[in-house]
Amino acid sequence: MSVQTSGRSRPHSYRRPVSVWWWLRKPTYLLFVLRELSSIFIAWLVAFLVIMVFSVGRGADSYGGFMDWAGQAWVVVINVVAFAFAALHTVTWFLLTPKAMALRVRGRAVPARAAVIGEYVVLAIVTVFVLWLVLR
Repeated sequence: MSVQTSGRSRPHSYRRPVSVWWWLRKPTYLLFVLRELSSIFIAWLVAFLVIMVFSVGRGADSYGGFMDWAGQAWVVVINVVAFAFAALHTVTWFLLTPKAMALRVRGRAVPARAAVIGEYVVLAIVTVFVLWLVLR
């Protein structure tokens, strides 16, 4: 069974053309795109750390080779950029948390500022603990 059409085209609604550069119009749009782009650099950091752990597990020679590779200028530049994106991702994520979660303590809403400060306190504690583990 085939469907016949009358030959008339359907009416199309008007769509205003959107520039490829729409995300440069407002700082909030730019921040959104940069935060989304940060996922690529987070994936790089994870891969970098996994490669480092494998090289440590394979012995001193393997780890030395990894350190030689990691010391190349282009790897250092990518890691610095990735660190900047990781910091951006962390800061924007922490600022979004109170908007995504309604925190309550003893039936009362926790102010957004207190929630964000709490996240930074926990981040600082975990950072100090990791530094202690690594540097002892």
